[in-house]
This record gives sequence, C-alpha cells and structure tokens, in this order.
Amino acid sequence: MTARVYSISSFRFWGAYWTTMRPYLLFVSGAAGLSGLVFTEQLSMMRLLLGFLPLFFSYGLGQSLTDCFQTDTDALSSPYRPLVRGLISKKQVLFVSLCGLTASVALLCYLNPIVLIPGFAAVLGLLTYTKFKRTWWGGPPWNSWIVALLPIVGRLVDGPGTQARLFGLYEPFSLSFFFAVLVVFCAYANFVIIGYFKDISADSQTGYKTFPVVFGWKAAAIYSDITAGITATLATCTVVFSGCATVWSAFILTVAVAVNLYGQMDIHRVRDECKAHGPISHVLRAFVLYCLAIVTTMKFDWIVAGVPFYLLFELSMYLRPEESQV
Repeated sequence: MTARVYSISSFRFWGAYWTTMRPYLLFVSGAAGLSGLVFTEQLSMMRLLLGFLPLFFSYGLGQSLTDCFQTDTDALSSPYRPLVRGLISKKQVLFVSLCGLTASVALLCYLNPIVLIPGFAAVLGLLTYTKFKRTWWGGPPWNSWIVALLPIVGRLVDGPGTQARLFGLYEPFSLSFFFAVLVVFCAYANFVIIGYFKDISADSQTGYKTFPVVFGWKAAAIYSDITAGITATLATCTVVFSGCATVWSAFILTVAVAVNLYGQMDIHRVRDECKAHGPISHVLRAFVLYCLAIVTTMKFDWIVAGVPFYLLFELSMYLRPEESQV
C-alpha cells in the first residue's frame, strides 16, 4: 500500500521535512559559517545573526535537495527517511529546498551583494553533486568545495569591500583565514569519505562507484587517514599563524585531533558497515571542534556561544531518529 503524501501545509509535512534536513548536520554548516564570521572585523549583533542563520540552515536545505536525486541508494541504506517512505514527495522537497536556499542567498546578498557569486555556485554544485558521487574520485572534493564556500560567505558578511582583502596572504590575519577555509575543505572531505563506509552495500547495488566500493575498506580507511592528517596539520597552522592562540583554543584543537584520531583508529577496527556510524560520528565531532578551535582562537569571547552550540550539537546527535545513520 502506497503511503499518503503529506500536504505541504500540514504540520506532518514540516516534521518530515525537518527529519529530512538532518538537524544534527545543521551544525556542520553552522560551524563552517562561524569559522568565517569570526574573521569579520566590525560586525553588529544584528548583522551577525542575519549572516549566521542562513549559513546554519544551508546544510539542511542542501541535504534535502540532494536527497531527491539519490533515493535509490537511500531506499536500501536509509529506509526510515520520509522521502523514501513516500510521506513527502520529491517535488515538494525540491520546491521547499530551492525556495529556502534562494531566500538564504537573498538575505546574504542584502548584507553583501558579492555573495551572489558563491551562493549561485553552491546551489549549482548541490544540483550536480549526485553525478560526482557516482565516481570514486569526485564525491569528496566536489562536496567539500561547496561546504568550503561557507566560511568565505561568512567573512563576506562583513560588507562590500571585504573581498578585496579576502586572501591577502601577506598578513597573519588573512593567512589564518586561508588556512581556515582549507581546514573546512579537508575536514569535510574526510567526513564524506568516512561516511561512505555505512553505505557500501547500497552504493554497490545502485551503481555508486564510491572509493570504498571501488578500492575496498582498507584503502578507503588509509585515504581517510591521510585526509585527517592534513586537516590536523592545517588546523594547527591556522591557530599558530593567527598569533591569537589561547590555552583554551589550543585545548579545543587538541581535543579535536584526539577525537579525529580515535575515529580513524576505529574505522580500521570495526570492518562492518553496520557499525561504521561510530567512527563517522567521531569524525563529525572533530569537524565541529576544529571549527570551534578556529573560532575561539580569533575571538575568544565567542566561547560563550561556542559551548552551548556544541552542547546542542551533541543533543541533536543523541536525538537523531536512526543511530546507524550520520
């Protein structure tokens, strides 16, 4: 019996759409956005909130959009999802996601019109993501450059003229920003790579030639190790070259590296895609912690918001509807 599709005007639809957004992953785009916003120089509280909110929700809107193009593999690996169950339709999700992304870009363009360029690029990247995910070489870098746009957009929230000094590598401030963008790129690439481990069987059956499908568990785990090592090195460079490191930012960085290392060791140990959610969760935690290490390095007083931000992230992880899915 086919499930009845919820009306887009009903509370049940929005509850199902919220599940589709994966609330625990909103903290990925939120953390990435904060790692750019922290490099702004004269930002009012209102401008900060107007910049942060669309960045925070962008991951969920983008994730819902890409889900519309990969229900084949999701039907095997994630049958709990409302889109797979037929509770909401692809047309509904596409409409809401594109409207949400358009509104987000419009709001950010109000703060700085140049945001239209990376905003348009991000939406285009999301629409073409599934094609690249089907290749062993394309998925991680393609997904990562989209997420790496978030700290750039975050810094552009500072206002018109920011782009002129965006990557001025001659000064420590902008050099640290350059490294911060690379940290987001590499940390997210590792999350993508290690995330494939939970879907190896489903991806294999549906024609997704991801790295673990093509080269096997051990090779993919080593690929993930290399990416993790590069991330830790870049994060350290970000903190060191800033000249603003504190004991607390160094502590958060150390915790991030330790959590990441534990996840890397765990992915070599489990050798079972049904148990891969454990190390995947650790790598996700490391991503958020790396970003918070950057944030507290550049503006230590932001730790007041950083602590509840991380606690809410852990709460959302705990409340996710399916433990094996991250």
